[in-house]
Amino acid sequence: MPAIQLDRSKKNRVIFIIGFFITIIFSTLMIIEFTPLEILEDKMYDVRFRLMGRTKAPDNIVIAAIDERSIEKLGRWPWGRDKIASLLNKLTEAETELIVFDIFMPESEKNDPVLAKAVKGAGNVLLPLVFSFDRTQTSRENEHITYAAIKSILNPEKFNKYAPLSSTGVLAPVLILMKESMAIGHINMIPDKNDGTLRWETMLIEHKGYLYPSLDLLTASIYLGIPYEKVVVEATKGIYLSKKRYVPTDKYGRSLIYYYGPSFTFKHYSISDIIEGKIGANELQGRIVLVGATAMGIYDLRVTPFSPAMPGVEKHANVISSLLEGRYLVKGSLITNLIILFVSVMLVSFIVGRLKAVTSFVIATFIVFSLLFLAYLVFSYEGIWIYVVYPSIATLLMFASGTAYSHAVEETYARKMRAMFSSYVTERVVKELIRNPGMAKLGGERKEVTILFSDVRGFTSFSESHSPEEVVSILNEYLGAMTDIIFKWEGTVDKFMGDAIMAFWGAPLKQKNHAELAVKCTLNMLNKLRELQERWKSEGKPMLDAGIGINSGEVLVGNIGAEGRKMDYTVIGDNVNLASRVEALTRKYNANILITEYTFELIKDSLKNERIGHVEVKGLEKVIVKGKEKPVGIYELRPLVEKEANILVECRDSEAVRFTEK
Repeated sequence: MPAIQLDRSKKNRVIFIIGFFITIIFSTLMIIEFTPLEILEDKMYDVRFRLMGRTKAPDNIVIAAIDERSIEKLGRWPWGRDKIASLLNKLTEAETELIVFDIFMPESEKNDPVLAKAVKGAGNVLLPLVFSFDRTQTSRENEHITYAAIKSILNPEKFNKYAPLSSTGVLAPVLILMKESMAIGHINMIPDKNDGTLRWETMLIEHKGYLYPSLDLLTASIYLGIPYEKVVVEATKGIYLSKKRYVPTDKYGRSLIYYYGPSFTFKHYSISDIIEGKIGANELQGRIVLVGATAMGIYDLRVTPFSPAMPGVEKHANVISSLLEGRYLVKGSLITNLIILFVSVMLVSFIVGRLKAVTSFVIATFIVFSLLFLAYLVFSYEGIWIYVVYPSIATLLMFASGTAYSHAVEETYARKMRAMFSSYVTERVVKELIRNPGMAKLGGERKEVTILFSDVRGFTSFSESHSPEEVVSILNEYLGAMTDIIFKWEGTVDKFMGDAIMAFWGAPLKQKNHAELAVKCTLNMLNKLRELQERWKSEGKPMLDAGIGINSGEVLVGNIGAEGRKMDYTVIGDNVNLASRVEALTRKYNANILITEYTFELIKDSLKNERIGHVEVKGLEKVIVKGKEKPVGIYELRPLVEKEANILVECRDSEAVRFTEK
């Protein structure tokens, strides 16, 4: 049978393979963007915003709001364009830097000339476009919008593989207003298809072969003094507003939106208050003013990471501010996320099976929380969105599956160990072997042990003169009592051979004091035998006596037998045979306990320090036993009463006596 440690190594390899397959599975799910996990990743992305809290919004962007107060004072929305012209004139008087409309005006009205005059007078008005994707809907002015397209594109062939969002139609402002505006840009907002949350700004939209920038990108460019015709798009990578100002995008021309906070993070002014002159010019001067709806009834509300109902105009404020301040967010590359996944799972696969389940769980949990914390720090300080759901779930799944497999293997080990050793050693030793399987090398190893042989004297004549029931009863009582004592002194019961017992110390667990334990056990066995003899005498039962032989030395210990049929954990070797020969000598010397000189040398200090108890150790003589040519010193042990000091008598240094078994 192979060593237990080899089985454990195999178990760890299997766990590693499990980790590899988990990594492959979750990597595949990440590559195909598995919807349930993508939704969870998106939600964890949103959590990072909420954990960061509000970021101070710049004061150079304000919102002229079509709010409930304005509707109450100016009338139901939509208003006539003369009222919008009045607002525009007030903003012009306040010397605003840019006026950006999040109000869509594709249809002509009678007051268009009035508003067109105000737009021309202001000279800094930006108007919106709206592209359509599910139907062909074009206005009659659509041929006039091409001037607003981006003129310079680097590596345009890359768009053949990753094309920007492409529209089927466009709705432009009425021509009279568009001609007088400073610039036009699209205001399309594309929420995530999985949960409807607005996380991305579509910086570019393709229409009939032209790329059109978003109104937010256009606003930031103009505010920075960069004409929109100077804007350069690097296909699938980003947008150059200037050589020093680069806006990263994904391969489809989208950028993650940096949200400064929930609704009303930016300064809002009611349009009615602006028209009525209640807002001082100093509140508007030199600022970008975004004109848009915030009233609930107009239904221009968006779901964002911060809020389930943010006015669309405030989304524009967030995007423009982040462009001006350089607060860019980017999504970690697929390679980066795959590496994080691989490292997390394989690290757990390495520790599961090598450490206890509780320790593994603590480490696996620590890895997950460290990943979450690292992802938050990277997001907060570097603006990088790395995945946490895929590696976290994969890591915990690795822990669960690895632990389950490890537990199953350990349970199998435990059953084997218990079945193998429960009849040899105490339950405590069995549990220790289960906890530390490597302590028992079942394939065989050489170890120094102490071997004990015990035999009942005159058992053959006793069994012939008594009934089988009586023989078995007395023998079981004797063997049971002796076995309990051997277990008490942490010995291993090797086997019962009729009325004989073979036991040893020093295996399967290493015991430095194996000889001392064996001798203590022997003295305890002799005392117990005396107790049994007294009771048997009082009950009129026959008296039994025993001889015990002990030897210490190197043996081969392990699981020995016919593999696949019957195997026993035992010891073999010359020192085992010597212990048996010494037990046989107890009859010659009429002694209950004999030990060899090798055992004597190991317990000499214990005898002098009285750690073994009060005994007389008498050296008898050197003998040559069968199978040995070298003489071996033999010592007799006899217990003394407690008040007597230990007596040690060395063997006579006379000529060795040759002993021949009969």
